[in-house]
Amino acid sequence: MTFQAILDEIENNLKKILDEMSINEIVFTVEPAKPGFGDVSSNISFLLAKELKKSPREISELLNQKYTDCISTLVDHSEAHPSGYLNFYADWTKLGQLILSESYLPYFGDVDLGNASTLVIEHTSVNPNKALHIGHVRNIIVGDCVSRILKKSNYKVNVLNYVDDSGLQVADIVLGFKHFGFELEPPNGKKFDHYCGDDVYVKTTEKYEEDSSLENIRKNILKEIEEGNSEIAKFADVVTKRVLSAQLETCWNLGVFYDCLNFESQIIRSGLWSKIFEKLKNMKLIEFEKDGKNEGCWVIRGNENDEDKVIVRSNGTATYIAKDIPYAAWKLGLLNDPFEYQKYFPEQPNSKILWETVVSENNSEKSKFSGDKVITVIDSRQSRLQKIITELMDKFKSSPDSYVHLGYESVTLSPETAKTLGIDTDGKQAQMSGRKGVYVNADSVYEILKSKTIEETTKRHPEFEPSLVADIAHHISVGTLRYEMIKQDLDKIITFDLNKSLSLEGDTSSYIQYSHARASRILEKSNSETSIDIDYSVFQEKTELELIKLIGMFNIQVRDSAKNLSPKVIARYCHELAVAFNSFYEHNHVLDLDDKQLEKARLTLVNSYKITIEKSLDLLGISAPDRM
Repeated sequence: MTFQAILDEIENNLKKILDEMSINEIVFTVEPAKPGFGDVSSNISFLLAKELKKSPREISELLNQKYTDCISTLVDHSEAHPSGYLNFYADWTKLGQLILSESYLPYFGDVDLGNASTLVIEHTSVNPNKALHIGHVRNIIVGDCVSRILKKSNYKVNVLNYVDDSGLQVADIVLGFKHFGFELEPPNGKKFDHYCGDDVYVKTTEKYEEDSSLENIRKNILKEIEEGNSEIAKFADVVTKRVLSAQLETCWNLGVFYDCLNFESQIIRSGLWSKIFEKLKNMKLIEFEKDGKNEGCWVIRGNENDEDKVIVRSNGTATYIAKDIPYAAWKLGLLNDPFEYQKYFPEQPNSKILWETVVSENNSEKSKFSGDKVITVIDSRQSRLQKIITELMDKFKSSPDSYVHLGYESVTLSPETAKTLGIDTDGKQAQMSGRKGVYVNADSVYEILKSKTIEETTKRHPEFEPSLVADIAHHISVGTLRYEMIKQDLDKIITFDLNKSLSLEGDTSSYIQYSHARASRILEKSNSETSIDIDYSVFQEKTELELIKLIGMFNIQVRDSAKNLSPKVIARYCHELAVAFNSFYEHNHVLDLDDKQLEKARLTLVNSYKITIEKSLDLLGISAPDRM
C-alpha cells in the first residue's frame, strides 16, 4: 500500500469520528499535503462548516482534539491549521520502513482497476503509403504508454494496429506506380516507406491538379482494391505489405509492439460490413438520400449544425467511417469473428507473437482480440467521426463508456529544428502535411538524436567502447522521442525541439535517465549488497524524507494515470522523482560515512529510488541506462 496506507488510516479514523458525531454523507478528501501543510491534509472541516455552523478553523481544532483518541500506526500527530485544513504528520520510522520494504517487491506499484478484464487499445493505424512522421509518433507513443499503464492496473490488454490498405491514399501510390513509371524498387537503397511517401505519393497527388481525368482512374483503382480480385488489387497488397513492414521497423525501434494487425481490406471482404449495414438500416440510424448533393448515398444525419455524414457513396463504395463501424463493433465483440489468424513475419524483436487477420481458412488456432472496453487513439481532427462511432456503439451495446476515443493534438517543429531538418518556415513553427510532402519522418529524427548523443557521450567518456556508446545513444534517443510526446497534456499542441529535448537539465528524458545512471554509479562504487534490514530511524533529513515520500506515491500515480488515461501523470512523476533524488544527492553524502548504519540506510534508499525510477520509466517505454 505504501503511502496509500497512511491515507487510508487517516480516512478510516475520520469516518469513525464522524460516526461518533452522528454525521453522515460527507464526502471529504485525504490527500498528500502541499508544502507547509504536513504530510497529509484533509478538507473535511470546510465541508462540515455549514452543518455545524462553525468556521473551518474551529472545526479543524475540534477534529484535531478528537483525533488524539484514535489509534494511529503511521501518524505521529495531527494539527489544526489556521486556514482550516486538518493536517497530519507521518511517523517516518514506520512509514519509511513500509515504503522502502515494499519498493523491493516485484509487484511494487501495481494497482487493481481492471480486475483482469479484457481491454482493447488501437493505436498507430497509419495509412500504408508513407513513412511514419513525427506527428504519428505522438499517436504511437500515447497508445503504447496507455497500454503499459493499464497492464500495470490489472487489465488484460490487446494492442491492435489497423492497416487501412484499401483507402484513397493506397489508390494514390498504386496509380503512381502503374501510370507514372515509378519503379517498384527504390533508388539508392532508400527505405521503401520513405520512397513511397516522399516520391510516389507526393508527386502523384501533384498530378491531380494538372489532369482532372486522373480522379476517375483513382476511383476505379479504389473499387478494384475493395473488390480484391484483380491484378491491381494484388499489386496494392504487395505494395502496402512492404510499406507496413518498413513502418513496423520504425515502431519496433521505438520499443512499440502489437498483438494483432487488422487489415481494412479483409474487414470489407469478411462480410462484417453487410451485417452492420443491415442493422443500421433496420434501426433507422442511416437514411438513403434521394436528391441533393448526396443523391444516391447512404448518410448519417448530422446533429444541429453538423452536416450529414456519407457512409456509402453513390457508386457503392464505403467511406472511411463506414469501414470503421463494423471494425468498432468487432473490437467490442458485438459480431461473430469472421477472421482466421496467422503469425506475422518477421517476428517482433521482443519475441512477442504478432498475429494478423486473414479471411482464408488456415490451420492456426482461433484467437480472440475483442474486449469488454475499447480505447481508440486517434488525433483530435477525427473527433466528429469518432463521436458518431461512439454514439453508434452506445446504441449497439448498453454498457456505458465501453468505446472511448482518446484524442490528442498535433506536433509541430520549432523553427530551429525545422531548419536543422531542411525545412524553411520563415522563422515559424512547421506544420506537417503528408500530401504536400512537408513532414519529417520519425527515422530521420531518431538518427539525428542518436548522432548528437553519440558525439556528446564520446566527448564525455572517451574510454567507452563504441558499442556501449551506440547502445547508450539508442536508449537516450528513444527515451527523448517518447518523453517529448507524452509530457504535455493530450489537448496541447507539441512543439518539438531537438536541442532542448536532449538537455541534461530541466524536464527532459535525459535528465531523468541521468539521475538513474547516477544512482547506479553510487551503488556500483559501494561494492556492497543493499538490504531492507536497516535502522529506519536514521532518516531525519528533509531531502531523505521527501524522496521516501515520493517513492511511496508510485501506486497512487499509476492509479491516477490509468483512471484518466494520461501518460503525462507518470512523466511528471518521473521528473519529480528525479528532482527529489538529485536534491538528496546534493545535500547528503552516501559513501564512506563514519556512521555505517546511516551509510547502509542511504544505500537502501538509493537502490529503492533506482528500482522505482526504472519501473516508472518502463511504463513510458523508456530504458534506464546504468551509464551515460
